[in-house]
Amino acid sequence: VQLQASGGGLVQAGGSLRLSCVASGVTFSNYAVGWFRRLPGQEREFVAAVSWSGAKTYYRESVRGRFTISRDNDNNTGNLQMNGLRPEDTAVYYCVADNSFMKWPPLEVEEWNYWGQGTLVTVSS
Repeated sequence: VQLQASGGGLVQAGGSLRLSCVASGVTFSNYAVGWFRRLPGQEREFVAAVSWSGAKTYYRESVRGRFTISRDNDNNTGNLQMNGLRPEDTAVYYCVADNSFMKWPPLEVEEWNYWGQGTLVTVSS
């Protein structure tokens, strides 16, 4: 499984960005997709996830209502629409995928086996 993330950049507080994650080497529709982020000097943390069918989503509390995760199985793509960005959202964002979980939502780093490279999101105040 290969995941290619894109869409990061510099944006002012209150602005929006859309991250995309294109998957290859896998039947994408069999995999849940998620996003983690690493804030400066901190460990990776869960941001959002969507189930293989798109029927279930989950968000960390601090982004709920501002971020929307979605997927397009026809194009093997997962997306994270980020609105109302805040300086504290500044981080490297990673897309993740997996098709085997013991529970939902899978909030831990160890629960996801496939990781893309990070894309940097910088929110200025």
